[in-house]
Amino acid sequence: YNIDISLKDISLLSQYAENKYVGVNCGIMDQFAVAMGKKNHAIFLDTTTLQYEYAPLNLGNCRIVIANTNKRRGLGDSKYNERRSECEEALRRLHIVTDADTLGDLTNEEFESYKEAIKDDILIRRARHAVYENQRTIEAVEALKSDDLQRFGKLMNESHISLRDDYEVTGHELDTLVEAAWEQEGVIGARMTGAGFGGCTVNIVHNDVIDSFIENVGRIYKEKTGLKADFYVVEVGGGPGKI
Repeated sequence: YNIDISLKDISLLSQYAENKYVGVNCGIMDQFAVAMGKKNHAIFLDTTTLQYEYAPLNLGNCRIVIANTNKRRGLGDSKYNERRSECEEALRRLHIVTDADTLGDLTNEEFESYKEAIKDDILIRRARHAVYENQRTIEAVEALKSDDLQRFGKLMNESHISLRDDYEVTGHELDTLVEAAWEQEGVIGARMTGAGFGGCTVNIVHNDVIDSFIENVGRIYKEKTGLKADFYVVEVGGGPGKI
């Protein structure tokens, strides 16, 4: 339509539409990743300032495998908005002892010294996930820049554990897929992706075991949930452009 609008602004408009018309208090990450994607790179994005940089994703003899739980859920009906509110309340309570603008402004050590000001175990766990996940993201970028895929995979695993135990957004289906993946030979890392409560997992798997990975994880998932998972071997592509 020859509209003079940047890809970054398109991502912001997409977020606005989801917030205002769908009713999900989502952030900008998914929309930004789609709009600004770069082939074979991850995006390191500061969602408060929209400053970003690309980190090379050199998978070597591995591939990314997406596993879909095929459990239907609507973000508006899930606890997605509730988690956002819990983090905001935790930050509000922390303002008694710190002037941090966001939970991500705190180091792990600062959070541990301040957390008792929150005075609620559930809110402490929600905030702990946000703080520690931010640090894991920083370490993940460093791992990618150093071509340390093993370290990157370990951080993926730690992220899922935190999403499961502290943020509590995984559920039986996602946990079953991830835990089955962890048991397989040749898996570098596995975690849920997206908002949780269903949806997909992302796995980094050695090329030579992809078929057995799909067979074994799919079988375990069907046995434990009664659902059939779908698997997709994918590549990291660029953002939108003319075909």
